[in-house]
Amino acid sequence: MLRLLRSLSAHHPPAPRPRRFAARAGVAISAALLATAAGSLTPATAHGGGGGGGTPPPPSGDGLQKTVQNVTTPGASLAQHSDTLNWTVSYDTSATGGPAPATITDPISSAGAGQTYVPGSLHVPPGWTPGWSTDGSTFSGTDQGAATTVVRAVNDSAVGSGTNVSGDLLPPVQAATRSTGGDGFTPILYRAASGDVEAWNIYHHSGPAARLVVCNDLSSGQPCPGGPWPRPLNTAPGALGSGDTGNVYTTLTPQYVMDPGRPGVVYYPAVAAGSVGAGCLDMGARANCGFFPLASATGSPSSANGLAGLVAQGGRLYGVASTGQVLCLDIAAQSPCAGQPFAAIVPPNHDLPGNTYALYQGSLTLADGRIYASSAPMAGGSTAPGRPALGCFDPATGAVCAGWDTPHPAGPDANAYTYNAFTAYDTAGHPTGVCTADTTGGSPSTSCYALDGGPLAAPATGLDALPAGTLVFNPEVVNAGGDNRSYFAVWGGPLPGNTVCYSWTHAQPCAGFPAAAGHPAVNSGVTRDYGYSYDATTRCLIGLGDAGILFSMDPATGGSPCLHTGASVTLKPADFYCDGGTGHTAAYTEARLTGLDLAHTDPAATTVAVTDPDGTVIATPALSPSGTVDLSGISAAEHPSITVTVQFSLTDTSDFDGGAHPALTAYFQGDDPQICLRTTVTSDCATSQVADTATGTDASGALTSNTVTVPVQPGSACQPHVTVNKEICAGTTWHACGPGGAGPWVKSSPVGLLQLLGTAYWRITVTNAGPVDATGVTVNDPATPSCSSAAGTFTLASGSSRQVYCDSFLLALPMKNTATASFTPANSPHGTHPTTTDPSSAVACSLLCILLPAEHH
Repeated sequence: MLRLLRSLSAHHPPAPRPRRFAARAGVAISAALLATAAGSLTPATAHGGGGGGGTPPPPSGDGLQKTVQNVTTPGASLAQHSDTLNWTVSYDTSATGGPAPATITDPISSAGAGQTYVPGSLHVPPGWTPGWSTDGSTFSGTDQGAATTVVRAVNDSAVGSGTNVSGDLLPPVQAATRSTGGDGFTPILYRAASGDVEAWNIYHHSGPAARLVVCNDLSSGQPCPGGPWPRPLNTAPGALGSGDTGNVYTTLTPQYVMDPGRPGVVYYPAVAAGSVGAGCLDMGARANCGFFPLASATGSPSSANGLAGLVAQGGRLYGVASTGQVLCLDIAAQSPCAGQPFAAIVPPNHDLPGNTYALYQGSLTLADGRIYASSAPMAGGSTAPGRPALGCFDPATGAVCAGWDTPHPAGPDANAYTYNAFTAYDTAGHPTGVCTADTTGGSPSTSCYALDGGPLAAPATGLDALPAGTLVFNPEVVNAGGDNRSYFAVWGGPLPGNTVCYSWTHAQPCAGFPAAAGHPAVNSGVTRDYGYSYDATTRCLIGLGDAGILFSMDPATGGSPCLHTGASVTLKPADFYCDGGTGHTAAYTEARLTGLDLAHTDPAATTVAVTDPDGTVIATPALSPSGTVDLSGISAAEHPSITVTVQFSLTDTSDFDGGAHPALTAYFQGDDPQICLRTTVTSDCATSQVADTATGTDASGALTSNTVTVPVQPGSACQPHVTVNKEICAGTTWHACGPGGAGPWVKSSPVGLLQLLGTAYWRITVTNAGPVDATGVTVNDPATPSCSSAAGTFTLASGSSRQVYCDSFLLALPMKNTATASFTPANSPHGTHPTTTDPSSAVACSLLCILLPAEHH
């Protein structure tokens, strides 16, 4: 008998356990994405609807080509719910020539339902202007966040292959009465990405409700977009408001610091409710970017009513409060420095308690890594009136500098006062000391000390020869052409507004510059200068003063307007691409001037320089007679970013008449430029695909890209939980073992029930616990094919079960019958491989079961 059983077993082995397919099997994608590099995908087919594979069809528009990358799972051939996708559209402008306007619009298909825009993800090439829309027709220059349904990019003058950057040459800044916020102080120059140069100014010693900040576009000679100007300043971050709604009070002699890590962000000294500190202005965004309190504007017997500064050293901002204490802000962290406010380095001034907004009388300067301050503790507002003084703070130690244990007197008597503090240099340009020029009953009086606090003779700047009553303000220091100069703004007494220039390199007043240069062509000479900002690109000084006149000045002669111009453009090929790929071909070619007749320039004063981002000169190529500069000898691999600067002295300004904009354009040869945005696939299990098609217009007409469709495979949260339960009937009649029969249904039939030869009745229960439907469900039962046939193919709704009944004739041996089910989650992409459940078994026993070891049951 045992031999018989072994013989039967050899002819009918137990059914093997079916291989379970992974829940996330790879499937065909209609865009047939093929990995070309880690995280970089390109479509092998790029059209709507059809399955993947084969040769890519041509795009439906000549100028736009669409691709997509899965950011969440780089290299994946499809997406899952909640994945982030990077959509890329490449634009070829070569057919249009140019310059010509171009607009590319990218609607987010099924925005808010199938996919959602990722805030901050829109990337456009240099020279293009981004736009965001929530309704598909009205576009904003500000990111609209997850509510965005359409994005676009606009280039008013797309040129050639689009791999170029242009910058307008700044026209000579003509003197004109412009809105300056009233009594504007020193101009703050901001060069936008377009090449436009803006002069911002903040009305000093005013507020808090008053409108304080103004922007003028020097390229157009008009107020900047984003007006009406002036606008108020506020402590809370956000777009500049309107009306008299500010809450910031500004200081007497403000000094400004640009954020080294955020272009266009400037810090200014300010007083807000209950505190003094640093205000933040984002010129590019036309927005407040916060206020950082550094000291309480209360206290006794000395109160921080105001402050001097700001200056920057070692990644930190420094100021000095009315109490004489040093204030400090960490720029990157945007938080007060540990230990600040530090000890006082100068006598307090205008520090009487309760006199909030009282003006600090004095200023700051930097020399050899240390902060030097002047203070004039005038009677009538200071707790301890006295002579002006100078002091020093060492950031390295966080304390008063060695040799400066006590403030050093810097004025003739207690009636003198100062608006300035400036650094003295030797002829090699090294700082040697610090000075302040006081206003007295007579001519200004200059006091100086060496950096170590020792005596230092005052330089022969000519300030002490100015008329009685002259006010002297902080100089603008310009080191150009090997000459290190300080330009002092002066006015008062008989002077209506003048400039004094001193050359530290030659240790004498500047050659070729008047002793006290007036500006007769500017408001009849009435300018009442406060200060200047030097534009290194045009080599012009831009001035502002108490008269509210913005004007330009030639730093060589003092003449106004400054008849210099120039442009500086930075070309970084990597900025033109955003698909995450590497190896985009790039080779520098040339820079070209347009709109400027070189006959209107002085060849002897024309310069061309190509530099690295840190200012290191790479080359000084020649400017050809046709206005081109050869860049082909510069390696893009060795220099991934270059800045091309061309400067001129003009003999004729007619090229700028009528609003004309001569420009400098730098080119490289490379792949088509790209526009990118990111979306997040919805977590809704009903989403089975997302798509994207870009459109646009340019000189060739309407453009439409290929459509890229990304199938969405259900992730773990969208997989049905399907189980199988295989049972055998232990009943004694076939009626009990049929559909709906009472059974009983067990995992193993009782021994002897089926006799040596008999029929086994099976029940297979397939259950879907959800959360989504299972489609294409089949039952796999290799030992009993009739069970698979009886089940057929069906859909099993979430939360439901289906029972399959079948039977089989048994030979004289026990039989272990195993079943599984295979299925596809609802909404799966076409071609998705089925998932197979864990197996379930039941055993049919004959009279011989008892003779077999237990493991054979």
